[in-house]
Amino acid sequence: MACGAALAALTVPAAEAGPLGQGSPHWASKDPGTPQVRFRGLAAVDRRTAWLAGTAGTVLRTTDGGASWRNVSPPGAGSLEFRDVEAFDSRRAVVLAIGEGEASRVYRTDDGGATWTESFRNTDPKAFYDCLAFFDRRHGLALSDPVDGKFRILSTRDGGRSWQLLPPAGMPPALDGEAGFAASGQCLVTSGPKDVWLATGGGAHARVLHSADRGVTWTAADTPVPAGDPAKGVFALAFRDRGHGLAVGGDYRPDQPSPRSAAVTADGGRTWTPAATPPPAYRSGAAWLPHSRGAALAVGPSGTDLTTDAGRTWRTIDTGSYDTVACTPDLSCWAAGEQGRVARLER
Repeated sequence: MACGAALAALTVPAAEAGPLGQGSPHWASKDPGTPQVRFRGLAAVDRRTAWLAGTAGTVLRTTDGGASWRNVSPPGAGSLEFRDVEAFDSRRAVVLAIGEGEASRVYRTDDGGATWTESFRNTDPKAFYDCLAFFDRRHGLALSDPVDGKFRILSTRDGGRSWQLLPPAGMPPALDGEAGFAASGQCLVTSGPKDVWLATGGGAHARVLHSADRGVTWTAADTPVPAGDPAKGVFALAFRDRGHGLAVGGDYRPDQPSPRSAAVTADGGRTWTPAATPPPAYRSGAAWLPHSRGAALAVGPSGTDLTTDAGRTWRTIDTGSYDTVACTPDLSCWAAGEQGRVARLER
């Protein structure tokens, strides 16, 4: 069954779904043949086109729905850890490498990865960049862990070709030990032309910070997701509009439980409510199903969960390991993770 039809079926009651209401959604492997790579960066353009970014400086691209993948890694990037990729189409993309000091870098391609330009290299040893997010093809931000007591934000107005550091005056102070998680490329997300949210952990509270002016000024809100430890907090956010959002996370250590691993907001992140039935374990990625008011996915190393009531309750639909997930306007959803795993949702 076509993936788009399967996703559409998930957004309506089973009684209305007809034959599509039978069966369960599942991930169908689109293996690129790179078991040595862990892909935490994923940019899904449509059901045919997707970009992956991972360990050992690896960037892959498909334009045939995952039937084949092309290695389009930037030359000389083998020592870098790519954790986020943002793609505008099959030819234009921006990738982020994480790490302390000069390990944090941004590259951009305009020709499908045939050539890359390094557009930013961090020179501050105290900075560590975690995530990228774009509002449109020109305007975007990059997030660093706190420097001198505040999260640091880079801004671009030319699609990632150049970057400028935003003034720190509009950023509230970070909590002791607070940081972002470079786990899925979803610790910084946008909705619409100006709204952006960033997720935190490690401090006394797991927080979500919101800006309504493209990162110039921010407000912070506590979430019910447990924190208080460098391994705990909100790892990923997903907003279907500027009001309704999901937060997922927990404790990424596999031997530790993750109660209250998800929360929801209906007021743009000013307040957060714990999920009544959260995912059963740590989750690192989340995505709303397109054109749906209630359906979304959460993924992590121990499984994939589906909600059909806007994040209030979740049920596990797959037990495979994935780190990140993304859905597209033409009703395709992709996931990627460890051991080179890549899949598309089918039914």
